[in-house]
Amino acid sequence: MSRHERSPQAPRVNGSLALLADGEIELVGLMPNASNYTFLARCRLGEDETLAIYKPARGESPLWDFPDGTLHRREVAAYVVARSLGWPNVPPTVLRNGPEGPGSVQRFVVFEPEQHYFTLEEARAEDFRRVALFDLVVNNADRKAGHCLLGEDGRIWVIDHGVCFHEEPKLRTVIWEFVGEPFPEGADADLGSLLEDLGSNGATGRELEELLAPEEIRALVGRTRRLRDLGVYPEPEPGDRPYPWPPI
Repeated sequence: MSRHERSPQAPRVNGSLALLADGEIELVGLMPNASNYTFLARCRLGEDETLAIYKPARGESPLWDFPDGTLHRREVAAYVVARSLGWPNVPPTVLRNGPEGPGSVQRFVVFEPEQHYFTLEEARAEDFRRVALFDLVVNNADRKAGHCLLGEDGRIWVIDHGVCFHEEPKLRTVIWEFVGEPFPEGADADLGSLLEDLGSNGATGRELEELLAPEEIRALVGRTRRLRDLGVYPEPEPGDRPYPWPPI
């Protein structure tokens, strides 16, 4: 299903964004097993509140191949691109100041902790075809199985996009089952719409200018154009390590 066939969800999403962007942030505690400082937080705005994941820039561990202090911005950029495409389900995510300084704030998804890509891949293959295509678009360097959540709403949600959008090929993912298959019906139109949104007059392009480096945006445009023209899931780049570690 392309974004053009979906029921409008703007009021719910916009409400979530306002709560995340303007709500008072209360830190609940650190999330276990995270490689960077990642806080569970509560956002309150008037009578509304939601749990959120807050990733401050100052808590990011340095990486040799990504500029320091940029991972939180990539989290927001992934949401912006997914919103433009209409898929996959990336929780609403904003850039803002919090108790530990600037960072990303993402709506927390209540999920089934025993479920992940390897337990869901057969039953939810159509969902994962779009996840795989999204990861190609954003050049996701770390799509682990545990980054694919089965929400209590029954939907597949994808999280942890801090190492996306590098200008060089970096794709590392557990989802390689669809190599050689054509992209889902309607995906070419969605990729075309994203390209329009990334243009000089597009809202997505303007948002990404505040989040990514110019060369990263140019690389995103180039990848999207190549994928639209290719129309099938490509094989891993020769010589690259195509899988993340650990896989879950």
